[in-house]
Amino acid sequence: MSQPTKPTLRFGVPKGSLQESTFALLAKAGWKITSSSRSYVPRTDDPELELRLIRAQEISRYVEHGYLDAGLTGADWIAENASDVQVICEVAYSKQTTNPARWVLAVPNDSPIRSVKDLQGKRIATELVGLTRRWLEKNGVRAEVEFSWGATEVKAPELVDAIVDITETGSSLRANNLRIVDTLVASFPQLIANRQSWQEPWKRQKMETLALMLTGALAAEEKVGLKMNIARARLDALLQQLPALRNPTIAPLAQNDWVAVETIIDERVVREIIPQLKAAGAEGIIEYPLNKVIY
Repeated sequence: MSQPTKPTLRFGVPKGSLQESTFALLAKAGWKITSSSRSYVPRTDDPELELRLIRAQEISRYVEHGYLDAGLTGADWIAENASDVQVICEVAYSKQTTNPARWVLAVPNDSPIRSVKDLQGKRIATELVGLTRRWLEKNGVRAEVEFSWGATEVKAPELVDAIVDITETGSSLRANNLRIVDTLVASFPQLIANRQSWQEPWKRQKMETLALMLTGALAAEEKVGLKMNIARARLDALLQQLPALRNPTIAPLAQNDWVAVETIIDERVVREIIPQLKAAGAEGIIEYPLNKVIY
């Protein structure tokens, strides 16, 4: 008698600039992934998850048409492809920073172009052709928009008057003597689903688990845990200074007049608050990293 086929979810992971940060986020969320440089089928320790490594530009189309049940891709590419997909949640990570990727209009530093209106009759190179054309139309500007196969920032001013390119920090644009004129769209990755797959109970539950773990892993990146001991008589003064997601956890110690306090706080405030906690009487202060924070 044959064994029943185990259900699986086919999941698209963006190949290219987001690949390493996506693998790192999935690992923090609980899925260990291994992949060779030439493989488009990464391996994971979850037998219910089949990964496919696909360019972010194409993932929303493959999800829409059912080749993939779900995937991670930018809101920009969903809009560019006009894909009819179920957006489960935003997953706010980027290649280098926690800032969204931005598609910007950029021109050479000495260009007379100062606003979108100055693009009338000009030539623009971009990978984001459809969205750029719609943006120009919205602003009442007629210009020629041509598809760029890459290295878009080097095409101005010899080949085109302006470019629309993606950036997080703007450093590549500045290195090529370009300045940003305007931002067309800011985009974080989205966890998306095929609409039919979303209606299947098992697949939907699996996708909701992915969403919970991924957003929990992201939330943890900006938080740390703190543990400390303090005399019970000084506890109220300490709590007035201690921010927390909810009320901190307080537990008695073997020494009856002392308690242990544990809380989660924003990492950016740690360097200011630890000296304050020490001054308030806290001892044995321990800071530790977090993998996930589930709200």
